[in-house]
Amino acid sequence: MMQQSVVLVKPDGLQRGLIGEIIARFERKGLKLVALKMTTLSHDVLDQWYAHHKEKPFFSGLKAFMMQTPIIAMVWEGLDAVDTIRKLVGLTKGREAEAGSIRGDFAMSQSNNLIHASDSVENAKKERNLLFAQGEIFAYESGVDCLVYSKEELGK
Repeated sequence: MMQQSVVLVKPDGLQRGLIGEIIARFERKGLKLVALKMTTLSHDVLDQWYAHHKEKPFFSGLKAFMMQTPIIAMVWEGLDAVDTIRKLVGLTKGREAEAGSIRGDFAMSQSNNLIHASDSVENAKKERNLLFAQGEIFAYESGVDCLVYSKEELGK
């Protein structure tokens, strides 16, 4: 099923100049970019984004880290996009992440791990609504969809 997933390039990924490399990996996989922007995250957005971490001792440090520079926010689309993107991103702790994944190739830390990817379809919708207005997400037919997916997968 076609899904959308939110991906953030965190401040460490921005400062290390890995935006192009990260985007290229998703493009090469065959995912479709439907939204992209550079933005700063507010206290309110981060409180909602990381609500599940609010009572943990590292929460204030996490918020400070995510607010130190702008981030790159993206929405990617594809069949089973949420799970596919999670595999491309790799395990949370960079030094344990699989070689070939983004974190496995470029990250050593658990917190400074370059990238965020939605962990479920439900969270993808929540995250998308927190960061993007309706007019900032684009629906279009990709010229390569017929090369990335079979006709059966596309329902054609």
